[in-house]
Amino acid sequence: MSTMTRRIRSRRSEVHNAEAMSHSGPALKTFGYLAMIVTVLIVAVPLFWIVVTSFKERPDIFTQPAQWWPRHATTDGYHNALFGIPFGDYLRNSLIITGILSTTKIILGVISAYALSLLRFPGRNLVFIVVIAALMVPNQITVISNYALVSQLGWRNTYQGIIIPLAGVAFGTFLMRNQFLSIPTEIIEAARLDGAGPLKLLWRVALPMSWPTLVAFSIITVVNEWNEYLWPFLMSDDSRTGTLPIGLTFLQTNDGITNWGPVMAATVLAMLPVLVVFLVLQRHMIKGLTAGAVKG
Repeated sequence: MSTMTRRIRSRRSEVHNAEAMSHSGPALKTFGYLAMIVTVLIVAVPLFWIVVTSFKERPDIFTQPAQWWPRHATTDGYHNALFGIPFGDYLRNSLIITGILSTTKIILGVISAYALSLLRFPGRNLVFIVVIAALMVPNQITVISNYALVSQLGWRNTYQGIIIPLAGVAFGTFLMRNQFLSIPTEIIEAARLDGAGPLKLLWRVALPMSWPTLVAFSIITVVNEWNEYLWPFLMSDDSRTGTLPIGLTFLQTNDGITNWGPVMAATVLAMLPVLVVFLVLQRHMIKGLTAGAVKG
């Protein structure tokens, strides 16, 4: 009798679970769509507002209630953004600093990740723990000590004063190390048996098999360095070494008042280069970020 009772209860539990799943499926799907819509709105509305405001006339920007579309579209904001500040100098500085910093970080990240994943040496795990610990320390904590050191060296308003303190690359080392460790050991051993040295193994075997992850790492690095604000703001006083985000600050206070039209126009112009890079390489970036998610 007790066995029969347990079977009945088990069967009821199975039926209940099946009904729960059948009812929760559409509910979860609906909730997922709603969450996606909310997320898209949170991201898209500010971007839409920036673009629309960049084409508004000044009185329309401060109109209440807010206008979601310009009554008389104008490009005066873009003209003021390009000629109200030395926009070309800020753009040049952003290109130089982002190019040098991104290249340095990518090279250091790949080489250090290769050493920590495929080379054998004493203390390798300890070095990796130090790298992971560096990921846990916010950059803002080291700003004061870095500022004091760079100022004593006389590097304010210089490219090296901005670039060198930002050249640390803990995230890239962590990301590329995990990618190199996912390469089958048989392939690595076969390459070594064929006489491949460390550089040949890295260049001819490891990197070609890690291309999506390397592209993702490169895009993230370029975007972060392009948008870096705090440290260049502390190191730069003017357009000699200031980057585009710093130029936006000077544009905002150029006349002692906030003129949001040119600020929004300059923001759009500053976003275009990284947006183009992302659109060109976004497929490789998504592959790189999801590479480890489908391996059993």
